Amino acid sequence: MSRDPHCPGRESWEGVRAVVAGFGASGFAAADSLIHLGADVVVLDEKAPEGLSAEKATLLEMLGGDLRLGPGATAELPDCELVVTSPGWAPTTPLLTRAVGLDVPVWGEVELAWRLRGEDAAPWLAITGTNGKTTTVQMLNAILRAEGLRSDAVGNVGRPVVEAVMDPEPYDVLAVELSSYQLHWSASLSCEAAAVLNVQPDHLDWHGGADAYAAAKGRIYENAQIACVYNAQDAATEQLVMDADVVEGCRAIGFTLGLPEPSMIGVVEDVLADRAFVADRRTSAAELGTLADLERDGVPAAPHVVADALAAAALARAHGVSARAVRDGLRGFQIDAHRMAFVTESGGVRWIDDSKATNVAAARAAIESCDSVVWVAGGLAKGASFDDLIPAVRDRLRGVVLIGQDRDLIAGALRRHASDVPVIEVTSGGTGIMEAAADAAASLARPGDTVLLAPACASWDQFRDYAQRGDHFAEAARRRMEG
Repeated sequence: MSRDPHCPGRESWEGVRAVVAGFGASGFAAADSLIHLGADVVVLDEKAPEGLSAEKATLLEMLGGDLRLGPGATAELPDCELVVTSPGWAPTTPLLTRAVGLDVPVWGEVELAWRLRGEDAAPWLAITGTNGKTTTVQMLNAILRAEGLRSDAVGNVGRPVVEAVMDPEPYDVLAVELSSYQLHWSASLSCEAAAVLNVQPDHLDWHGGADAYAAAKGRIYENAQIACVYNAQDAATEQLVMDADVVEGCRAIGFTLGLPEPSMIGVVEDVLADRAFVADRRTSAAELGTLADLERDGVPAAPHVVADALAAAALARAHGVSARAVRDGLRGFQIDAHRMAFVTESGGVRWIDDSKATNVAAARAAIESCDSVVWVAGGLAKGASFDDLIPAVRDRLRGVVLIGQDRDLIAGALRRHASDVPVIEVTSGGTGIMEAAADAAASLARPGDTVLLAPACASWDQFRDYAQRGDHFAEAARRRMEG
C-alpha cells in the first residue's frame, strides 16, 4: 500500500504536523484519531462551535489539539505535512488549493481511515451512486448481520469510517457508503467489492461538471478485489467498470429489474435470482428471496427499492454470504424515514414523504412509482436542470406545488414542457412553508391521487436538513387531514 513519506499508517504519528479542515462529524473523528496516534493537529473551521460541537472542541483541546474555529480561521494554512479535509469542502476552497500548490497531501477522512487500517483489517463493501446509497448500505448491513457477522453501516451514513477502523473491537466486514465528495479525496481504496447504483447529474457546482462528477463516482471501483457491481439498466455505471483498473480476477456483476443474464442478479417473476455467485451460472440460479419480502405494510416495494435490494445482495454474495441471510436480512429491513414514507390517507388521497429525494433522478423515481401525483418540489437546485424530468413525468402530474429558492427553475421547465399542469407557488417563509404547501396540495388533489414530497432539490435554503423538511411536511399533512 502506497504511503506518503511523512504520513504513516497506523504506526506512530509522533511529530507529524496535520491540519484538519472542517469540524463536522468526520472532522472531529479524524482529529481525535490523529491526536490519539501522536500527531500535532490543528483544526480549522469558519464556524464557531455550538452545543455538542463546543463540547467536542473542549475535549480535543484537553487532548492537546489546536482548535482555530470561527470567522477568518481558514485564511492561512498552518505549516503542515498533511491536510485532512471534510467532504463538503470543494477542491476550489482557497485553503485546499494552497495546500495543493505547496505539494501538501490532501486526504479525505475516508482516505485517512483506509490508511489507518491495521493488520487483518475488515474488508470494505462500498456503495456509491446518485440515489439509493443509504437504503442500499443499510440493506447490506442487515444482510451481513443476518449472516452473523459483526458489521456496521458507516461513511456517508452512520459513524465516520475512521471511527469504525479505530474501534478496539474489530469488525468482520464494513458496509461503507461513499459520496462523490468523499471519493474525490480518496486515492488508495481497494474495496473487496464496490457498487455504483446509478449516475445522474448532481453536485455539478461542487465538481465543476457532469464528467468530473461521474469520474469521482468511478473511483470506488479502482483496485476492487472481488466484484464491481453495476446497474445493467444504467450504461454509465457499466462504463465506469470498464474504465477501472481492478485487481486481477475481479468480476463485473450486474443487477437488473429484468431477467438476469449469467454474472447478474435480477428478477424472475417474483423471485430475486442470483446467476452470478452459483456453481453453474449458465444454467442455474439461486433464489435470494421474493418481492414479497420487500413489502412493507402490504405496500409493494417501489422499483428503485427493489434495485437497491439487488445491489445489496450482490455485494453480500461477493463477500460469501448465504442466500438465506440475504432473504432474512431483506425481510427484516425497515427503510429509514423520509424515503417514500407513508404519512396519512384521507378521502382517497395518500400523502408520501420522500424528502430524501434531493436531486432530479431521485424525484423521477419517486414520481414514477405513483400513478397520479400532486408533486411538492423545490429548494436549492445545486446546478440541476429540470428539462428532461418534466417531459418524462408530465402524464403522472395532477398538479405541482413549488417551494424554495430555486422554484422558478422548476416552474420554467413546467411552462416549457407541461403548460397544462396546474402549478401553485408558495412564497411564504418561516414555519408556515409546509402549512401553505399542504393547503395548496390538498386543493389540487383528487381521490386516487398521491401528494408526494419529492423536492428534487436540497433543503438548506429553508430547513436545517431534508429530515426537518420531511417532518414539517408530515406534520402539516396530518394536521390538515385531521382538521
